[in-house]
Amino acid sequence: MTGTPPPARPGLPSTDRPVHGTHEYRPATRWEDAFLGGNGRHGTLTFGDPYDDRVVVTHHTLVRPNGAEHARPPELAAELPALQDKLLAGEWEAAESFTDHRPLQWVQPFHPAFQIRLRASSDEPRRHRLRTVDFTTGEATALCAGGTSRVFVSRADDVIVQLVTGLDLDIWLDHRLPGAPADLAVGQGSVLTPEGALLTLRARYPGSDRAYTGVTLVVVTGGRTRITHPGVRVTGAESVLLLTRVRRHTGELDVTGEQRALSELPHRYDDLLDRHLPLHRTAYERVTLDLHAEPDERGLPGSELLERPRSRALLERLFAAGRYHLLSSSGLNPPRLPGLWTGDWDTAWAGAFTNDANVNLQTASAAAAALPEVTDALASLIHRQLDDWRENARAVFGARGAVAPAHSDGESGLTYHFSREYPLHLWTAGADWLLKPLVDHDETRGERDPRTAAALAEVARFYEDFLTRTDPGDPDGPLVVVPSYSPENRPTGGSWGAVNAAMDLSAARHALLTAAGHHPGTAEAERWRALADRLPPHRINSDGALAEWARPGLGDTYDHRHLSHLYGVWPLDEINPYDTPGPAAAALRALELRGAENDSAHGHLHHALIAARLRDGRRVAHALGEVLDGDFFHASLMSAHYPRRDVYNADAAHTLPAVLIEMLVQSTPDRLVLLPALPPGLPSGELRGVRTRFGAELDLSWGPGGSRAVLRPRRGHRIEVRTSSGGASPLDLVAGEDHVLTSGTW
Repeated sequence: MTGTPPPARPGLPSTDRPVHGTHEYRPATRWEDAFLGGNGRHGTLTFGDPYDDRVVVTHHTLVRPNGAEHARPPELAAELPALQDKLLAGEWEAAESFTDHRPLQWVQPFHPAFQIRLRASSDEPRRHRLRTVDFTTGEATALCAGGTSRVFVSRADDVIVQLVTGLDLDIWLDHRLPGAPADLAVGQGSVLTPEGALLTLRARYPGSDRAYTGVTLVVVTGGRTRITHPGVRVTGAESVLLLTRVRRHTGELDVTGEQRALSELPHRYDDLLDRHLPLHRTAYERVTLDLHAEPDERGLPGSELLERPRSRALLERLFAAGRYHLLSSSGLNPPRLPGLWTGDWDTAWAGAFTNDANVNLQTASAAAAALPEVTDALASLIHRQLDDWRENARAVFGARGAVAPAHSDGESGLTYHFSREYPLHLWTAGADWLLKPLVDHDETRGERDPRTAAALAEVARFYEDFLTRTDPGDPDGPLVVVPSYSPENRPTGGSWGAVNAAMDLSAARHALLTAAGHHPGTAEAERWRALADRLPPHRINSDGALAEWARPGLGDTYDHRHLSHLYGVWPLDEINPYDTPGPAAAALRALELRGAENDSAHGHLHHALIAARLRDGRRVAHALGEVLDGDFFHASLMSAHYPRRDVYNADAAHTLPAVLIEMLVQSTPDRLVLLPALPPGLPSGELRGVRTRFGAELDLSWGPGGSRAVLRPRRGHRIEVRTSSGGASPLDLVAGEDHVLTSGTW
């Protein structure tokens, strides 16, 4: 169906303000178009057909054993000095032999659990279908003439909740999803209970003692329930409530204990929803974006709105969906490459946590967009894996401290995924990049987490042991980062493993100085600052661009999806137009020369984030346009990695809110920048609830008549305020006192 929905149809929001949800008039036929829900542990993909309902269940812990569960980092520390000698002597191919010659080992791949199947029999004509997802509640709803289905994933009770009314149902759990191993050992059970029935599905991985089990308690009000193995049939019921959990385990799961836990939950949908809403709705509603879009466009189904890539209503809805999906996929872990969702066992790139760009981009908005839940999820992953990071430092570099892996499955933080073309075991900047959002979060709230301070110290200790080399013949000269790697690129004059990659220089300097700032007055802090001072500056190449490798003789390879060398611009504050105008101009030149390579969504939006920091609104708009024009979004408003919806991937969906915020508001602990990179296509709007790194909440509005910002500081501080015109003024903030800034007064 096409066109604006008739007013009589229920379940659609008002369009006088931005729409916090999306809708379609047909069930999803592809799992990529299924509406999404999640609580950061369990996830759901809801197809939305009450007559033949499917809800795919996922869980962050579901990774398939493939041998990687036993993998260890390569023991290469004894060979490191010889490699360093060769690279410093200009033997650029030397790093290709710095390996234990293992084949490339992927991390354990993420996979779905099963689908909850509900097949209905009804004499009602199958018409007036509508499926919606409400971002404010997390509910996916399907309506038809004969019945309704409502699904959400509770943040309060960690359970998938589904309510069906008006239909007779056959209900079962079905493991048959695309790519499921043929030799997956599956056992199913169905028994009647006082509430109605209990369904179980247990799947053991081939050749492994590991398994997962799904348990669904069917709570039936009225009617009749009978066993129809492997499920049940419910007829004449007023309502059917399904409560589902999945557990990954070794050995046998205590199913009786799981049944008891589900039985102890409230058995009314509204009661469960009421427990969930304070955790979900409060988080989601903290920040809103209103671009004064056309009401008619706000009323369109998501699939139709996507056909209008220049629509302000589309940007509003993608901003809202991005925050919703980011929140929903963050809990036990931050989002994976596909967030928390997949309907296929053959997940691209193993559905990993990819730390050399993707996790960092997806979580980029967490501090500013007031989603500490996302930062907490990232912190949870980091702190669980810190022992593994220490093992990486010891095994590969013979050093104390911590080195993060480029890829993780969530179980292991060990470095074992690398090859000749992707020598990810040489990459040392990952820990700094992963810890940066935790530092931003602490600045936002004005209180330092001692766990973050301890992790920063681990990273600094690694650099103390690793940064020991200088150029031959100049022992008192600048330190050299050797070996060094710029993900996932190589210089024109050398191999993948090189010397003084710009990202490594920025990361080492930032890690040392930040750790020193978190440990004031200590002897270690003094050593760390001294070490940072010995790192060389960035190099400007013959094109006037900031070079990806500061080492002379290593030329830039411009056509590449990653922008690792501009790490000092974003997410760091090392290079900016205000304090370092010369390097900022060189960084902008590097951005101008950068190609899009294979049109990866993360490359375009990474480009946009850096352009926003460099105050280039035209370039921000172009990068956004590449994604919006490229058919990157599914009807679910989850995104793809490549144009034309090729390869399900959350990079674009989760990163887009960060881009929109960065072009409107930027902050450091001492600076506020208003409207730094506003594209001409957004003449007016309102951004409310943004958090700043100097501890104030901010509401911003702009339009043809001027701009207005309201700051609500939680602590006293002097900041510098900068505007789109380039002017700067000091501002003294007082805790608890609002400050109103209007055009011409800052």
